[in-house]
Amino acid sequence: MKLTSKQEDIVRNYVDSQGLKILSLRDDIVDHLCCVIESELGKGKSFDHLLQEAITDLAPNGLINIERKTIFLLNAKRILLMKKLMYLIGFIGSVTLATGITFKLLWYPGANILFTIGFLTLLLVFMPLFAFEKYKVAISKAISERMKIILGLIAAVITGLSGLFKLMHLQGAEVLLLAGAFVFTVGYLPFFFFTMYKKSIA
Repeated sequence: MKLTSKQEDIVRNYVDSQGLKILSLRDDIVDHLCCVIESELGKGKSFDHLLQEAITDLAPNGLINIERKTIFLLNAKRILLMKKLMYLIGFIGSVTLATGITFKLLWYPGANILFTIGFLTLLLVFMPLFAFEKYKVAISKAISERMKIILGLIAAVITGLSGLFKLMHLQGAEVLLLAGAFVFTVGYLPFFFFTMYKKSIA
């Protein structure tokens, strides 16, 4: 039994309301839903009931989840390459930092350089990349999840730099420490506990 123009518009409007950005995927989903409903229409179930069944069968976690998976599949090689690069940077930074600390304890030359390079690699390269990766996962979630990641990164970078300044006997360590503590306490913690509270009552 063929759908009426009004019923097709209802399906199309529902799919549009989900915020899909890939137009070809949106059209494919509309066609799929219409075909599924048409195959069952006239067998005793209402159009609205069939629409909900078709949506649940196709995307139990929401249509936007299909788009996320499609984007991942289309960019899988690039995403995996970026992840490998990110973890390689983290590994190099960790090894360099650990070597610098070991050299410092043994009074070997070059300890400060190795320590600084390792520390900055982790703090200014790896951590922003890691936070960005987490942000991409949380981009479709509540703003509190995204703000938690952003403010956590800012607090960690500022506090980490204050520790580096202190170890290198540079000026401004106390100011950076206070700024980091302020961002962490006033910015990060409220969002952190708010998201925990939301998850506990969900």
